[in-house]
Amino acid sequence: MDVPIKNRTVAGQGLAEQLRDYRDRDDLLVLALPRGGVPVAAEIARALDAPLDLMIVRKLGLPAWEELAMGAIASGGVKVLNDDVITSHGVSEADIQKVAEKEGKELARRDKAYRGDRPAPKIEGRCVILVDDGIATGATMEAAIDALRRQKPREVVLAVAVAPEETLGRLRKKVDQIACLATPEPFMAIGKWYQEFGQTSDDEVRELLDEAWQREKS
Repeated sequence: MDVPIKNRTVAGQGLAEQLRDYRDRDDLLVLALPRGGVPVAAEIARALDAPLDLMIVRKLGLPAWEELAMGAIASGGVKVLNDDVITSHGVSEADIQKVAEKEGKELARRDKAYRGDRPAPKIEGRCVILVDDGIATGATMEAAIDALRRQKPREVVLAVAVAPEETLGRLRKKVDQIACLATPEPFMAIGKWYQEFGQTSDDEVRELLDEAWQREKS
């Protein structure tokens, strides 16, 4: 697909086309990383006639530079740290714990806000397509993959619109297959490769999930 991609909806449609061979699997589950991954995943789930749910992950930003990830945490108590970033910036264990506690509260808030009392989906023995609108360093996605692997899925498929080839190369060792629309270089930032990249709101996440969950009932 040519970049910049129009928006997350178009990205989801493109990824769904790459993943069309998964449509007839009865063990399929699509998990989105909120918030930006949800509009992408909603298109994939709709096209593949698969259930949609969430894998909530929070980046651990440096105390003095929050945009730079020193790691991430995910549902299930998984924490992934980037030792190179931590060492080069002299981050203490106390600083890491402080950031992790803050992000842990936000992770719990999002889980309650998006899913309410809905039980977590069954992962064991299923083919899980893990979706986001893009990957930069890969720390957040790595945490999500590790959290999934603890729950013993049969297969993990990574689906992202854009990512650096170097990051995909590292993640390829952790998943069974990768679907990606573009690997532009130099990468710089995910938003650079979208025409429209506004923030996905909590309300939009809930609306897309509600639509998918209503479709499952019908």
